Amino acid sequence: VDCGTTTERTMAPREESSLLSSKHFDIRQSSFGAEVGFAARCRTKLGCSALFTTAAALIMGLAVVSKHHRNAQIQPTGPYELVECQEGQAFFDAYDFYDGADSLGSAGYNFYVSEKRAKQLDILNVTRDKKDGQEYVYMSSAPTTEGPRESIRLEGKKRYDRGLFILDAHHMPAGPGVWPAWWLTDEDFWPDHGEIDVLEGINNQTSAKTALHTSAQCSMYAHVPSWSKTGTWDRATGIPDTYSGLPNFNTSKEADDCWNMAAHQWGNQGCVAIDDKEGSIGAPFNENGGGVYVLEWDPINRYIKSWSFGRDHVPANLQDSMRSASGGGKDRVTPDPSTWGMPYAYFAIGEGTGCSADHFQSMHIVFNLAFCGNVAGNRFFKDCEEEAKHFNVSNDPIKSCNAYIKSDPKVLDEAYWKISGVYVYERALEKMTKNAASVSDASGTE
Repeated sequence: VDCGTTTERTMAPREESSLLSSKHFDIRQSSFGAEVGFAARCRTKLGCSALFTTAAALIMGLAVVSKHHRNAQIQPTGPYELVECQEGQAFFDAYDFYDGADSLGSAGYNFYVSEKRAKQLDILNVTRDKKDGQEYVYMSSAPTTEGPRESIRLEGKKRYDRGLFILDAHHMPAGPGVWPAWWLTDEDFWPDHGEIDVLEGINNQTSAKTALHTSAQCSMYAHVPSWSKTGTWDRATGIPDTYSGLPNFNTSKEADDCWNMAAHQWGNQGCVAIDDKEGSIGAPFNENGGGVYVLEWDPINRYIKSWSFGRDHVPANLQDSMRSASGGGKDRVTPDPSTWGMPYAYFAIGEGTGCSADHFQSMHIVFNLAFCGNVAGNRFFKDCEEEAKHFNVSNDPIKSCNAYIKSDPKVLDEAYWKISGVYVYERALEKMTKNAASVSDASGTE
């Protein structure tokens, strides 16, 4: 697999469905999100019948395949093998460009544009650095006279049910009102097929977070021992009281339930792990030359893990695997996460946990750069106090954030991606011995 290689299993952009079932759906905006998503897929009785018939056939087919898979005892438990290498001029071959307004769930103060428009605006390019000779991918945004910025959202062509996902970034968008993300999802079947936010910057925040958003019955409570990760759980507090409607700051709960409508958590807060290292995102990350983010999604070994490494602390094995990815044969180094140290985020999934593995399936990679909206906008007063003083509009954090972005401040020059590459690996299929299968089933570990 050479860098830039894509697969035949592609899907066209889904403007309509993305508007209905995309990232960070906020139940404070709609209490009938499930009905909305259902209506999008079942517009007529005949359509619903066809949908259910197709679904039943699919389930039966999967059951047969699953039975054969179990009988053969062939599982993805081998060493990691490269399946996608996205670098340089070929980087964008792996993606479709979403063209249109931001989703209802995010409601960002921006419009996403086509590849052609992005090039016209010069907010997308691949440039070879004169000092190190390396090609870097740049993505940013442009102001408009109306206010909302023109920006970029990339949607990966390849779908995944597992994998090791690596992003080598030398700069990420940062600043007040800025909301970039690198994540995995399946918009058409959200939240049933899950969402994993690997990297998400919000305003001036400086600690990396990994968040999972799912359908019901996906909880980490009592299934993630403290020694399995270095980070901590995000917390939910200030939730409106059921009877008075007033914020309750006397109660604070760990955000360890991934269900997007979990009780005693913010709408679609999900289960959120916070990096123990300061400076792992945002301005400090950029000042130190960026770094590497890794997500390991391994349903067979029953976990999802996440790491962040500053530029000067990338493990040798990880550096070598990225450096050699564009090569082939014996020169290509196999990544070995067991040598990288403990992850900051650990989520237990699969048999014997509080979250079945089928909460995450058929997801693709997404890059996007949004502004304000339901997350960065709602947090504008809290995260960006100085800016909020000068751009306060009716004491509304979102309107104030929008006003700030419309002013096109100089700080937005820092709202850009600079990427060396994205590398995706999957474990090789192996035929397990009967004893090995028994041990794996009993322990739930590698």
